[in-house]
Amino acid sequence: MGYCAGVDDFTQRDLPGLGRSLFRLGLGLNGGLDRAGLEQAVEQGVQYLFWTLEMGEATEALKDLCRQQREQLCIASGPTFAYSGGTLRRYVDNALRALDTDYLDVLQMFWLGKTSRWSASTIDAMVELREQGRVKAIGVSIHDRPRAGQLAIDSPLDLLQVRYNPAHPGAERDIFPHLHHRRPALVSYTSTCWGKLLDPPASLDEPTPEAADCYRFALTSVHVDLVLTLPGSWAELEQNLEGLRQGPLDEDQLAWLRRVGDAVRGGSASVRFGMGY
Repeated sequence: MGYCAGVDDFTQRDLPGLGRSLFRLGLGLNGGLDRAGLEQAVEQGVQYLFWTLEMGEATEALKDLCRQQREQLCIASGPTFAYSGGTLRRYVDNALRALDTDYLDVLQMFWLGKTSRWSASTIDAMVELREQGRVKAIGVSIHDRPRAGQLAIDSPLDLLQVRYNPAHPGAERDIFPHLHHRRPALVSYTSTCWGKLLDPPASLDEPTPEAADCYRFALTSVHVDLVLTLPGSWAELEQNLEGLRQGPLDEDQLAWLRRVGDAVRGGSASVRFGMGY
């Protein structure tokens, strides 16, 4: 796999499919960060905001930010369950109304194959919403890596959100080699393996990673455009931002994290489950 060359091209990236340059650390708004923390994050350059209608406390804060600086933000959203085109259209109606905005930057179907269905109905609705300008780009979140690789080749999707971390590096084999066909944007999440990488087996004779190390692991790959973080406080996010600005990992650091990932993957089946970033 390829790696980013230096710090200058590490924190910012032109995202194919979205047609714009973005700061490469995206923020999930369902982790407990308060309004002040969200506002500080945006002040620090964070642009990609992952939000859904279920995130009630974050909605008003995001609405206010949209009123002040909509063009700076990149809002990704979608319904928890999407089995029909009608569901997607209604969700977009409600989301635009809730944020008092004219468009979403990214409309996603989540956990494709589990809580959403790839069908003529949903595909047509997403493409139609994009053509209308009500959403700028369309994407899916998916754990089925071979299927994601196929979607990278022959779908209308602008974005794929996939699991990628040192304990789950399979995207390097199943997804990354196929991205060149259409070059959809790639967003990675579960970077800390739901916290497992931050608490590796006690028998492992290796330094314990910090969350920022895990985000840098993902972003060091040239194939990953952006990574999501889910901090519970501004202090956590500030640490992640400082870590990100250290630039890409070197070969020794990558090898260290892969050893930690191997130990975590082999030491607990529970790493397969959860929804944290």
